[in-house]
Amino acid sequence: MTTTGEAANAGNLAGRTIDDSAKKQLPIPNVPDLNAFNVNSDLHVNQESMETLHKASVETMSIMQKYKAAMREMKVRLEILDQDLNLKKHRNPIHHIESRLKSPASIYEKIGRYGYEPTLENMERYILDIAGIRVICPYIQDVYSLFELLNRQDDLEIVKVKDYIAAPKPNGYRSLHVIVRIPVFFMDKKESIPVEIQLRTLAMDFWASLEHDLKYKAVSEVRGIDASSELKDCSRIIEEVETRMQVLAGALEPEK
Repeated sequence: MTTTGEAANAGNLAGRTIDDSAKKQLPIPNVPDLNAFNVNSDLHVNQESMETLHKASVETMSIMQKYKAAMREMKVRLEILDQDLNLKKHRNPIHHIESRLKSPASIYEKIGRYGYEPTLENMERYILDIAGIRVICPYIQDVYSLFELLNRQDDLEIVKVKDYIAAPKPNGYRSLHVIVRIPVFFMDKKESIPVEIQLRTLAMDFWASLEHDLKYKAVSEVRGIDASSELKDCSRIIEEVETRMQVLAGALEPEK
């Protein structure tokens, strides 16, 4: 199993990417707009404004650090499960793990889409996918087996499950999305912090990566082909192939 860096392939998370509006400069909550100060005029940033800016920056960094810690904790748990299964079952259900931490700009943009004020309090209250883990597995059964193992961990709270494998999205997207809360111990406290886990197969990831690139990076259209319809058909074919391959993979399991 190989593990990528925490920020690797962040843009490829299907359904979790930042659109053009999220790339625009967004105001930091409770911080004065520094563009209002003209350095060539008599206006100057007073001490109070600088203190407010510094405080907001420190608070944002502190909160983001919590989510980064939770993401690392979750990755370690998954790696331990993979190593344990390799030792006891002689196979690795995890092909590789990817992770990403949302940027403050994309977080505040999402809060706005939800209809709330872009504050630090609302960020922690309403946004549950600030920390994200993507787990890529060889087979569909591996996806559900890992989820079942996570569900058995008594200190891990399963907050929300969206099974897009059993019920794919209209465009053909397939994956198992799970929001968990994982306990993280800090110097003076323990906090239960949400992490989004996306579990999918290699084939599902291949499809999702192409769908994302066509949606956000395509420079032209393929003449005579409806890309949306073709992708949906490819998703159906991949599902059929995966089902057949799962049957063949049964030869890798020890007899009971």
